Amino acid sequence: MTDWNNKVKRLLKSELVRRGISNSDLATMLEQIGIDETKSSIDSKISRGTFSASFFFQCLTVIGCEKIEIDPDGYRDENQLLIAAEPQIIT
Repeated sequence: MTDWNNKVKRLLKSELVRRGISNSDLATMLEQIGIDETKSSIDSKISRGTFSASFFFQCLTVIGCEKIEIDPDGYRDENQLLIAAEPQIIT
């Protein structure tokens, strides 16, 4: 059975790492748009992988992620993360 919580957790973590954003940085960025989260609460939510869709979209918004592609066959293989956000363009 596919572990959807694990997939979304891995997606968010990978996008944070790709952009060099720590959970502490994320808390500060969320605060700037009026979302009250502490580093500890973010650590806990991401660790569990059981956060709301609203939290997920708030995080993606503040870190600058504008596109997510989901492989229609991705649900069949839980061992692969077949969800990928937009590629990072390095200039």
